[in-house]
Amino acid sequence: MSTFWLSLACLLWSAQVRGVHQGPSDAFSKMLLALNPANARSSSSNARAARAAPAKAFVTEKSDAIFAEAKTLMPGGVSSPVRAFKSVGGNPVVVEKVKGAYMWDVDGNKYIDYVGTWGPAIIGHADDVVLDALKKQLDSGTSFGAPCALENELAKMVIEAVPSVEMVRFTNSGTEACMGMLRLVRAFTKREKVVKFEGCYHGHADSFLVQAGSGVATLGLPDSPGVPSGATATTLCAEYNNLESVEALVKDNDVAAVILEPVVGNSGFIAPTKEFLEGLRELTTKYGALLVFDEVMTGFRIAYGGAQEHFGVTPDVTCMGKVIGGGLPVGAYGGRKDIMELVAPAGPMYQAGTLSGNPLAMTAGIETMKRLKQPGTYEQLDRITGKLINGILDAAKEAGHDVCGGHISAMFGFFFRKCPVNNFKDASGSDTEKFAKWHRMMLERGVYLAPSQYEAGFTSLAHTDEDIEKTIAIAKEVFAQL
Repeated sequence: MSTFWLSLACLLWSAQVRGVHQGPSDAFSKMLLALNPANARSSSSNARAARAAPAKAFVTEKSDAIFAEAKTLMPGGVSSPVRAFKSVGGNPVVVEKVKGAYMWDVDGNKYIDYVGTWGPAIIGHADDVVLDALKKQLDSGTSFGAPCALENELAKMVIEAVPSVEMVRFTNSGTEACMGMLRLVRAFTKREKVVKFEGCYHGHADSFLVQAGSGVATLGLPDSPGVPSGATATTLCAEYNNLESVEALVKDNDVAAVILEPVVGNSGFIAPTKEFLEGLRELTTKYGALLVFDEVMTGFRIAYGGAQEHFGVTPDVTCMGKVIGGGLPVGAYGGRKDIMELVAPAGPMYQAGTLSGNPLAMTAGIETMKRLKQPGTYEQLDRITGKLINGILDAAKEAGHDVCGGHISAMFGFFFRKCPVNNFKDASGSDTEKFAKWHRMMLERGVYLAPSQYEAGFTSLAHTDEDIEKTIAIAKEVFAQL
């Protein structure tokens, strides 16, 4: 062996011994430094660049081909607008399967998923217990169009959990639940006007598409064409977290209800102050209006009894969805018995649905809620979500980026702007171009986040500390390169 190779071998052995606690790559760097400091610095620089880049080439050829075809078959290539990635650029990935906290696309790319089918997957995707119950129910039929005992079982669970609910009506979606609720509050109060909040989204019914959030905010659509002026003439808009703006509307109008997301998720994550929610309760009582919490997103997610349990403020009517269907299409609205008994056939306010209360959705909801009721569930969700959002915010600060965010239990969000963010006006000042770049770089490294600055994120019981730590590490890399 030549003198050079013998020296090289000795140096490698020595560096590995000294670097045993730092890993072989650091040991190798020390060896290079002994040989040639300039080469070592070059190697270290290359290593950092390699870590900042995706571990492997991000290939989406199959997704791109399927999406290209989809655009010739469905408007924009999707069945719901925000899925199209319009606000973050590039094509969406096409999903092949999900399990636990993970998602795989048709090209074989694996992602840690923080969208969770937009909220329902709180115990994780394709949970084995839920799947087994669904398989058993399939043998008995998928839809009856008639009463079934499973409706009673889920209804009792909802009534027991949600402080405001004494009776409940099941529907097939959150939008449908909100449509039924709107007709109900008008029927009960014999008033037509309702107050909603800028940036809050309550489904795509005509009356609600006024300064709405979610896809409307994502796509920059102030309103939707095709909505007649008469449909929105009775919808008044207030500013979130601003009681004065609410009282100015309710004191001079015969308002049927004040309707809000108790924690905003459709303009990004915006938390209320407890004083704001308590003030709404007082104002609606004072002026004879009903208070409605749209808990389609927050219900059973930020607490078993929803935001009303978390904040200790009880509305008159509550809309629900997502989690109570365990990943299957579902919605519900419920409230005080004297209000709900107006709904047909108990009363004259008509609302119906062919697949409402279908046994598959009821089964998935029952099994999901059984899991959520177990001790320690929400403490675990709060712990991992706090770890995630604090890690991301710290990574942004370390890299010199203005990012503001927070969480409540298993719901989180952040805005690419300085704090605070108390309403949609504040949220709209975010740097959406920077967010879009960040989103794409996270996606390429295996982290699937909501493809819009104006959507909340979700964790699940399936997310592990390893998942959270990996996500934070990736976020640090991306912020450093942004």
